[in-house]
Amino acid sequence: MKEVKNYINGQYTKSIEEKYFNNINPTTGEVLSIVHEAGRKDVDMAVCAAREALKGSWGKLTVSERTEILYRVADGINKRFDEFLEAECLDTGKPHSLARHIDIPRGAANFKVFADMIKNVPTESFELSTPDGAGALNYAIRRPKGVIGVISPWNLPLLLMTWKVGPALACGNTVVVKPSEETPTTTAMLGDVMKEAGVPDGVFNVVHGFGKHSAGAFLTEHADVDAFTFTGETGTGELIMQSAARGVRDVSLELGGKNASIVFADCDLDKAIEGTTRSAFSNCGQVCLGTERVYVQRSIFNEFVKRMKSSAESLVIGAPNDNSTNLGPLISKKHRDKVLSYYEQAVIDGATVITGGGIPEMATEYSNGSWVQPTIWTGLDDKSKVVTEEIFGPCCHIRPFDNEDEVVELANSLPYGLAASVWTENISRAHRVSAKLEVGLVWVNSWFLRDLRTAFGGSKHSGIGREGGVHSLEFYTELKNICVKM
Repeated sequence: MKEVKNYINGQYTKSIEEKYFNNINPTTGEVLSIVHEAGRKDVDMAVCAAREALKGSWGKLTVSERTEILYRVADGINKRFDEFLEAECLDTGKPHSLARHIDIPRGAANFKVFADMIKNVPTESFELSTPDGAGALNYAIRRPKGVIGVISPWNLPLLLMTWKVGPALACGNTVVVKPSEETPTTTAMLGDVMKEAGVPDGVFNVVHGFGKHSAGAFLTEHADVDAFTFTGETGTGELIMQSAARGVRDVSLELGGKNASIVFADCDLDKAIEGTTRSAFSNCGQVCLGTERVYVQRSIFNEFVKRMKSSAESLVIGAPNDNSTNLGPLISKKHRDKVLSYYEQAVIDGATVITGGGIPEMATEYSNGSWVQPTIWTGLDDKSKVVTEEIFGPCCHIRPFDNEDEVVELANSLPYGLAASVWTENISRAHRVSAKLEVGLVWVNSWFLRDLRTAFGGSKHSGIGREGGVHSLEFYTELKNICVKM
């Protein structure tokens, strides 16, 4: 049986306490590998190695030398593209067609994007008058924040991990990464790539495990970690924030969402159907930016629901390596049980099930996988749990609205504020409505279109801080002001 080990100080290491857990293939329910669970001593070794590397050779490199190494890391991922693709799809169950175009290319690109950015970001300087007339010059220099604890999710394991590790290393920090226990493989594989690229030992460390009473808690409780970055559900983010408060450590938290899509009657309906289908069902609905609430102007409501039903039913559920597949399984049986509980609740609450609502029939070899049907409801009350709580599955509720003020109020009615989509051909309305939505990101006539230079993050219960472009560099560095008297 394949083993997935921790990666500490440039070496793959076994669990000191000899604790292990199974990594399950969500398409078949079979065990993919045995994962070494990091205990408190393993995590301490990783943090100490990161601290030593920060003070050692990594800390002595110039920006140019660091960025050259990060370019080699990106090239190393692309060199082993097919290996990363296979591992990512086995861990997650997602179709190769999706991961081939998003997860692996973006996972590699994150190193080059932030390497380029750190070479070109300016700092400030000010001339200051002094009483003696000689003057003074104030200028800023940017220094790494230190050892960064990176806790990454299971829905886009490689992409969202490198989205944090890329800028952290570009800024000169060292990292200890705790990937999700559901998807440990590609993060562990990156250790080999780091080694081959010439990243010094201790700069990149990986510890496997769970949250409470495991590697996640041991990492966030460690006093020698300077900051934490986390993508995941809101409750876990609150716990990380509590731990970070001890020692006044910084946090960047991208948390849960219950994202709305607003479809006006003047939209291009073909584009709106295609975009909403992707935003509701892509990656089996396991996308933090996905759409679970769809508000459609009443005059086109019936036509929109009819066409969404047809679009959802055209999705092909199947094996990741089948080129026709565009919908894989959920990440685990536990998560499937959660999603199905909402499917049941929708019926209890009086929903009209437009399509789906259960488990699809699968071929024998996939019958033990974590499959669910893409599901659409109408008719639920705005207070229903299905409408107000994040489900994180391939589903959406479609509700009619009459006017702009009404739909803005509906979209803003929940404590979440991650993302939204607006579908309209009226450019004035697009700007006006987008500005009123209480979210960190609004797409107009598109979805999941990302410029990595722009700010990304949530409002309200959906997070703290921004990632992307200079916003990532602000989190991963400290600005030091130097005042020179002339």
